[in-house]
Amino acid sequence: MGDPGIRDRTRGLVSAFDTANVWPSGSAPSPSSPPVTRHLISIDDLSLAEIRGLFALADQFSDDPSGFSDTCRGMISASLFYEPSTRTRLSFESAMLRLGGGVLTAAEMNASSAAKGESLADTVRVVGGGYADVIVLRHPSEGAARLAQEYSPVPVINAGDGAHEHPTQTLCDLYNLHVERGKLEGLDVVLAGDLKYSRTVHSFAYALARFGANIVCVPQPGFEMPDYVLKKLRDELNVEPVRADAARLGQLADRSDAIYLTPQKPHQLSLFTDTKGWQVESVDAVYMTRPQTERYQQDDGSIENYQTLGKQSMAAESLRDAVVMHPLPRRDEISSEIDEDPRSIYFKQDARGVPIRMALLSVLMGRMPLEGMVTEAAVPEPNSWPVGTGDNPCPNPSCVSRTEPRHVVPRFSLPSRAPMRAQCAYCSRELAFRFVGCSTTRRYHRPDSNALRQVRPDHLVFLDDEAQADSMQYIPAHH
Repeated sequence: MGDPGIRDRTRGLVSAFDTANVWPSGSAPSPSSPPVTRHLISIDDLSLAEIRGLFALADQFSDDPSGFSDTCRGMISASLFYEPSTRTRLSFESAMLRLGGGVLTAAEMNASSAAKGESLADTVRVVGGGYADVIVLRHPSEGAARLAQEYSPVPVINAGDGAHEHPTQTLCDLYNLHVERGKLEGLDVVLAGDLKYSRTVHSFAYALARFGANIVCVPQPGFEMPDYVLKKLRDELNVEPVRADAARLGQLADRSDAIYLTPQKPHQLSLFTDTKGWQVESVDAVYMTRPQTERYQQDDGSIENYQTLGKQSMAAESLRDAVVMHPLPRRDEISSEIDEDPRSIYFKQDARGVPIRMALLSVLMGRMPLEGMVTEAAVPEPNSWPVGTGDNPCPNPSCVSRTEPRHVVPRFSLPSRAPMRAQCAYCSRELAFRFVGCSTTRRYHRPDSNALRQVRPDHLVFLDDEAQADSMQYIPAHH
């Protein structure tokens, strides 16, 4: 289990704040407390109450799309897209225009000053320094939005950072389930297809777990949910993964080793001994994903015979009442023959992205109040620390700490102190090390040593082996 204090500080109402001039409509700033800038970098930056509040605002915008055209008049949104996008970019721009604001579009950032070598940090400082009141960023490097947050004087919205997260798509997906099912708690949701590289799946899984939904992972063989995602679900969100008996899913799961992830049934699962796996009786939604070929590595498997949803695969009894979702664009993983099936909601799902993004933009720019939203700056406890010495320990070549080394000091966070686990503060990848040193005592310990609980995080040094410890003049703790 992760340290509860660390887990609480990394969720919701602390880590994504900075100081700026953004106030919810109708609130008055305290003379002694500056207002705060809210960013949306991860779905964890929103509390569950805030997400429900955004749903309520989205309902208002959906009921009267043209009735709020003065809400953000005089304000400007900048779309900085370093990767191609149609739906996400147009959805945000439509949302801003419906709110009465203006839009600056840089949809081909590789043809901008970035092609001349301008860093992401400098770009967001310039754009946020006078051009726009909010930045919507899509970038191929994982952790890029968190880096942008550090340099931007205006709110940053993560519209997708590599294979890491896509929190606004997650808001849209959650909102659709809320509309279609009337609740999120206790739902059974199948995640199918490329679960390895789909950032929408990763963000969606975290959010579903927080709401108490159950997840059935049915991956394309070779593209299973990454270990770092499963570790976060287990250690930070108390989700128990067990093998699933997905026979009742029929053709949908006939080639996959399904996994059942539940925050709801830890007691039953502790008594569970059926070697076939937890039986999946019925599901409320099937969330299909396309192969994310733009992120594939040379050693990834083939995508031949990729999973396909069609009339036959949706004929299973357990799927009778399941809505079919997809973040779009699709390739061949959903057959057009089920477009008219009343269970297929992926085009409705996309359209509902506009009102939920209207809600998000209006709140982050301080033009609509959101119940329970923090409006006064506090002094947050740090939840990440610079790597003290040595090379960048992040193993992810796509991490922004590696692709933007001029402006990024590698940082780490601690999802667990016993045993010691550390991950990159930008892309969330687990750091690999055999020993942990203390820069004050010059002694090193094994990760499961209780003594490490007494070491300040900014004094931790991660060591590959005894040889590295010796070369840095650290000695074993038992000497």
